[in-house]
Amino acid sequence: MHSTENNTTVNSAAMTETDKYGKFVRRIMRAYGRRVANLDIEGLKGLVELRDELDALIVDSARKLQDQPKGQGYSWGDIGRVLGISRQAAQQRFGKRS
Repeated sequence: MHSTENNTTVNSAAMTETDKYGKFVRRIMRAYGRRVANLDIEGLKGLVELRDELDALIVDSARKLQDQPKGQGYSWGDIGRVLGISRQAAQQRFGKRS
């Protein structure tokens, strides 16, 4: 497995672009929440569906980051470190279920 520290230079452009995209998505989500909070009760269901989809995408992304051909993926320790949780917690939360 490789460490995120070893790939910082290689992935810095991609990480910058991903960070900008993430900020854009968060702005859209906050705007969506404000619209719902402005007395759009029907939109509440859409917010919950968005949350559920986001939760599924997080799990899928973590699994794909970890589950790469030998030596190319990130370790559960790497994933836990960026999330501020332990390796074991990352593996328990995102690891494949039997």
